[in-house]
Amino acid sequence: MSAPTPETAEKSDSARASLEALRTEIAKAVVGQDSAVTGLVVALLCRGHVLLEGVPGVAKTLLVRALAASLELDTKRVQFTPDLMPSDITGSLVYDARTAEFSFQPGPVFTNLLLADEINRTPPKTQSSLLEAMEERQVTVDGTSRPLPEPFLVAATQNPVEYEGTYPLPEAQLDRFLLKLTVPLPTRQEEINVLSRHADGFNPRDLQAAGIRPVAGPADLAAARAAVAKTSVSPEIAGYVVDICRATRESPSLTLGVSPRGATALLSTARAWAWLTGRDYVTPDDVKALALPTLRHRIQLRPEAEMEGVTADSVISAILSHVPVPR
Repeated sequence: MSAPTPETAEKSDSARASLEALRTEIAKAVVGQDSAVTGLVVALLCRGHVLLEGVPGVAKTLLVRALAASLELDTKRVQFTPDLMPSDITGSLVYDARTAEFSFQPGPVFTNLLLADEINRTPPKTQSSLLEAMEERQVTVDGTSRPLPEPFLVAATQNPVEYEGTYPLPEAQLDRFLLKLTVPLPTRQEEINVLSRHADGFNPRDLQAAGIRPVAGPADLAAARAAVAKTSVSPEIAGYVVDICRATRESPSLTLGVSPRGATALLSTARAWAWLTGRDYVTPDDVKALALPTLRHRIQLRPEAEMEGVTADSVISAILSHVPVPR
């Protein structure tokens, strides 16, 4: 691999600095949640989508809105409900009486950053309307394919504790998400900081008043993605990723292991993380750092394992501790 030119290296460093500045901007609105912020940045670098899971009130929606406000990107929000139709997302043909013709009215999916709020509250038919958009980055209506803007990212939220009136995402759709990020409850001190901000007049609906401004844009993302693509991966690291994924297929606690698509996803996220931390090569620690968010939604537990308290994260953690690490 040829060494980067000074100009390329300068663009790479500038893009990295801009994306690192996202943390500072988002922190003006969201207390803590550093791992979720990092995951969203990694997804942007990998052209992937993110599923945010957490109980109500832990700032999942605010986190995505703060990310959108920190980027010079168009963003739209869709509140997923049981009566939402596929055309409410993708758009539809509308009859124009003046011209006596049908014209296409784009739906909210035609944006750079789509916030799909409570995605598991809408039926599978509507959920599946996002499949083509997420995978092919286009929407087909009445036989005509229409490309989506670039970049395009779906950030979907779901509630893990209230299942009444919800429709669990099928494996085919879960696999379209690059990362599944858990948004935990804040620590005691973080919660005190949240209350202090609100006491000082913070309004989560007015991010501009909170001082959030765009610090990165499409040019930074393009430069960053080009740099990530040049991050080297040794044969040993590729083998390590494959060994981890193959181990999930042999786990007695699982009925479904990680597919080859999951292996390529783990390699992609590890490369993005390596570049974000300032290196142009991937280490085993990069793979370990992204294994849980990249793989946890791509495996399926056996019912008896679930009854014994086994979780997807505990299975992956056990595999990481047993698979030999390349030297």
